[in-house]
Amino acid sequence: MSKSKQSVAAVTLAALMLASCGGGGGSSTAGSGGPVTVTPTPTPTPTANCALASRQAFAKAVIDEWYLFPSDVANVSAASHNNVESYIDALVAPARALNKDRFFTYITSIAEENAFYASGSSAGFGVRMSYDAAGQRILIAEAYESAPAFAAGIDRGTAIVAIGTNSGNLRTVASIVAAEGTAGLTNALGPNDPGVSRVLRITDAAGTRDVTVAKADYSLDPVSDRYGAKIITEGGRSYGYLNLRTFISSADDQLKAAFADFGARGVTDIIIDFRYNGGGLVSTANLMGDLMGAGRAGQLFSQTRFRANKSAENDEHRFAPGSQSIAPTRIAFIGTESTASASELVINSMLPYLGTNMTLVGGNTYGKPVGQIALNKAECDDRMRVVAFATANSAGAGDYYDGLAPKIANSCAASDDLTVPLGDPREASIRAAIGFLAGDACTTRIADASAGAAARSRGARMLAEPEMLTPERPSAAQRELPGLF
Repeated sequence: MSKSKQSVAAVTLAALMLASCGGGGGSSTAGSGGPVTVTPTPTPTPTANCALASRQAFAKAVIDEWYLFPSDVANVSAASHNNVESYIDALVAPARALNKDRFFTYITSIAEENAFYASGSSAGFGVRMSYDAAGQRILIAEAYESAPAFAAGIDRGTAIVAIGTNSGNLRTVASIVAAEGTAGLTNALGPNDPGVSRVLRITDAAGTRDVTVAKADYSLDPVSDRYGAKIITEGGRSYGYLNLRTFISSADDQLKAAFADFGARGVTDIIIDFRYNGGGLVSTANLMGDLMGAGRAGQLFSQTRFRANKSAENDEHRFAPGSQSIAPTRIAFIGTESTASASELVINSMLPYLGTNMTLVGGNTYGKPVGQIALNKAECDDRMRVVAFATANSAGAGDYYDGLAPKIANSCAASDDLTVPLGDPREASIRAAIGFLAGDACTTRIADASAGAAARSRGARMLAEPEMLTPERPSAAQRELPGLF
C-alpha cells in the first residue's frame, strides 16, 4: 500500500476488490491446501457497544464518511430494521437501483475474513456448485484438493441429484426446487460449519451412488497443483496456462513461480483462466500486473479514485516488474459471469497495452469497477465493507458495470464444458483461447454483451455457462468464490 493510503490503513485492512456475484461478495500454510484451524468468531453480546443500535450506528457512520456514492444513500430509520444487514441494504438501495452497488456494501465477520484472505481458510464441502435447471441437478464446476468432497470422489462434472441428512430422507434436487426454489438447495446443503454432514446422491462416469460427506475446515490452494499452472504444447507452439482461483496473499509466491517458469521456457502466449474468480486482494492483482509488465517499469497499470472529499486517498499502481516477469505477446483471458472485481481489474488494466493482442474468451464478466475498504468494530467481530473507490486503467477507462465484453472488440464466445477437466486443451473455452493465440478467427462473438452479465435474464445466459448457487447471505469465501459450499 502506498504512502497515500496510510490514513486509510490506520482504520482498515488493505483495500479489497470483492465480488458478491449472484448474492447479497502470507500464511503458515502458504497455499499448500493443508487443513487449518479457524479462530472462533465471537458472538456479539447485547452490551452498549454491541447492541443492535450501536452496530447500526457504526455501519451508518462508515457509509456517511466513505461511501463512493454519497448522493445515492437513502434516509431510513434504523429502528425500523431488526438487524444490521437489512438496514445497510435500505441505506444503499438507491445506488443498487442504479446498478452501482450490487450488494458490495455489507457487514461481515473479522475473524472469518482474516482466515480466508490469508490462506483461503474456509469450512464446507470444498466444491463450487452450479444449478442445471434443464437437468434438475447440481453440477460441480470445481473441487478443491484438500477438502472433504474431493476426498469422497466428487470432482468437476459430478452431478448431485438428491440431498439428505441421512439415507432415509434423501430429497431429489427437482423436488427441493419445486417446493422452495433454488434457495431450498442452499438450505438443504446445510450451514458451512465443521461437522455438518449430508448424504449426497451423485452421478458421474462411475455411475450413481450415495456418499456421505462431512464439512470441515480446509485451506484453499489458489493455484491448483493439478492444473493451476502448466505449459500446453501443440502444433509446434507452446502456450502458458494459468488458472487463478482467487486473489489471496498465499497466491503470490505461486504466481511468481508460474511466470518464472513461463519466462524460462520462452513462453509469451498466455491463457489466464479467471472463469470462477470473483476477486480478492488488490495487492495480488497488482502483482499479476507486475508479472506481465517486463519492459514497462514505471508505466501506469491501474488507478483508484475515491469520492471528492477523500481525493487525498487517490492512488495508482505502476508496473514494478521483477526477475519473474515476462512481456506477453498475446493473452487470452477466460471469463464468465463469476469473473469479477480484481479479475476484471487485471483484464481492464492490460487492455491499453495489448489492444487486439488480447481477448476475453467464454462469457461476459460480472461488471464491478469498484472496490471496498474495511473498517472494524472489533469488540463485536463486525467488519464493515463499504464501496469507497472506483478503478480505471491507464487510459482512464473504468465504466464497465455491464461487464468487460463490450470493451473488448474481439471477445470470443465459448462454453464452460464441465465434462472436461480444467487445464485440459480439449475444454471448450481453453480450445477457443488456444485458437486466438494461434491466429484463428473467432466464430462467435460474446453474445448479449451490451446487456451485461448482471442485466441478462437467466434465459439469455451465455451458452452453457453454469449458474452458480449462492446463498442469500454469502460468507467471505462465497463472495470471492461464487458457488462455494
